[in-house]
Amino acid sequence: MRRRDFLTTTAVALTLPLSRAVRAATLAAPRRLLYVAEPGIRNYVQYGGVGIVVYDIDAGYKFVKRIPTWQVPAGQDPDNVKGVAAHAGTHRIFVATIKRLMAIDLASEKPIWDVAPEAGCDRLAVSPDGRLLYVPSFEGPHWSVIDAATGNTITKIVLNTAAHNTVYGPDGSRVYLAGRRSTTLSIADPKTHTVVSTVGPFAGNIRPFTIDGSQRRVYVNCDGLLGFEIGDIRTGKVLHHVEISGVQKGPVERHGCPSHGIGLTPDEREVWVCDGHNRMLHVFDNTVMPPKQIASLKVRDLPGWISFSQDGKHAWPSTGEVFDVQTKKLVIALKDETGRELGSEKQVELLVDGTTILKAGDQFGVGMKK
Repeated sequence: MRRRDFLTTTAVALTLPLSRAVRAATLAAPRRLLYVAEPGIRNYVQYGGVGIVVYDIDAGYKFVKRIPTWQVPAGQDPDNVKGVAAHAGTHRIFVATIKRLMAIDLASEKPIWDVAPEAGCDRLAVSPDGRLLYVPSFEGPHWSVIDAATGNTITKIVLNTAAHNTVYGPDGSRVYLAGRRSTTLSIADPKTHTVVSTVGPFAGNIRPFTIDGSQRRVYVNCDGLLGFEIGDIRTGKVLHHVEISGVQKGPVERHGCPSHGIGLTPDEREVWVCDGHNRMLHVFDNTVMPPKQIASLKVRDLPGWISFSQDGKHAWPSTGEVFDVQTKKLVIALKDETGRELGSEKQVELLVDGTTILKAGDQFGVGMKK
């Protein structure tokens, strides 16, 4: 064989396995998946049924699968899903209803444990190390501190504030506890499971809230306020009162709160706020204080929650729509596998490589700047 023919043949032989390897690597690239827990708007099955509906974000939000949660006996209504959280290191997703709390292994998609904490559950949070869950009782007197490995209750924090929303600080040093009958945000130390400081009082009872990544500021929806307030976590004082302009405050179908839903973009440059009466999202420039209103977007249903993709490109209101954060344009309006318009206030993004979770997002629109 001549030298040229030999080299050509060898090059082709070496290229073929390499091409297959490249194709395999491409096919096996990590996927960004959106996990939507249902029924995530009260117990209304018309917004997506029962279970966890999964979408492939990078494939244009293509429906991937439905993961079963609780079976609903014939003739009975499902329980409301009250919260969802996930942890990368333990490969678990946690789903809470008004009565029960379940941990699901995301490799097998089977329940690991299923418990009924005292007085039920509301919107939970998982610690950054995956060891603890802070689970509010269903607008009851206490928060349950739960071992995330077993589902066992370790202790309770009794505040008698109608326990409701819970945010775990990004560094794991603090947990933020908001009750529906309190104008003050309580902050707990997870080492001692005791309240160590507070922020407020705010203009009304605290509803949805979020924090920045450095845990300096808290952004709070309040009963009666079409807008939000900002508190200083370190001093405990309220810094700013911000009202939405250009629309009228009116009655809402759910939550009884004009603005129920608030989130920071991961870069913390914007605050997005829900407006139930006008079925809108309002966007504020967060680089100035107080934040300045810069855009308003119509949505297809009453918005009751807002969160964001980890890369900061997409906004996810509870109406099942996806908005481009930069352009403020609608990307897609999600439907489930049966063609129903999707809607849920409980959703979380996971970066998944095969059966391995590389990174988990959060349900609260917490800022990511340190």
